[in-house]
Amino acid sequence: MRVLVTRAEEDAGRTARRIAALGHEPVIAPITRIVPTGDPRPAGPWDALIVTSAHAEEAIRSIADKALPVFAVGERTARAVRQAGFSTVAVADGDAVSLSGLIRRSLPPDRVLLHVTARHHKEEPALSLQAAGFRVVHWEAYEAAAAERLPESAIADMRAGRTGAVLHYSRRGAELFLRLAKEAHLSSTLSAPVHLCLSPDVAAPFEALDLPVRVASRPDEEALLATLR
Repeated sequence: MRVLVTRAEEDAGRTARRIAALGHEPVIAPITRIVPTGDPRPAGPWDALIVTSAHAEEAIRSIADKALPVFAVGERTARAVRQAGFSTVAVADGDAVSLSGLIRRSLPPDRVLLHVTARHHKEEPALSLQAAGFRVVHWEAYEAAAAERLPESAIADMRAGRTGAVLHYSRRGAELFLRLAKEAHLSSTLSAPVHLCLSPDVAAPFEALDLPVRVASRPDEEALLATLR
């Protein structure tokens, strides 16, 4: 089966290799690219860092105090944090809810936390942490810049009915894919492939259009790729 990989090029190659190992044909069609924002780092001090994506690795390398404790959303993000030189890393279960719970169990609620995040980020885990008494400072250090259009190879495959599945990793990415598909006059083709989504939140825009959807059993790539089986 031909599988469309819509994630940023920085991640798409790794995903494509995993898809090929499962016996499918990956088609890399990035709809975003990861770029630094250039925003200055907020002034410290902080009691701990929150990192919700491996894309933060370059930014956190610039933080001199590598003894700071870091709370990572999942194991892949934790590996990037360790590669950036931090050794005290607590790892959540891959989602904002478990990350917020981990922090609330680990630290007293008067601590200042620096969340190294993307330009377009969700309210969690900051919302629940602030409600619990923490001070969360955001550093929007990188962003997923939107592509202007779908790659021609993806458009051709969709029009010809060759795409069996499309992978979707974020709500913003899902909404962007639908917009780009509409601009490419592909709306009538979107019910042919199954849309494989990392979470119910990611799936919502496709379900609203009554498109075929499968949702990963947990919010990580292993579970997402398991839906291919």
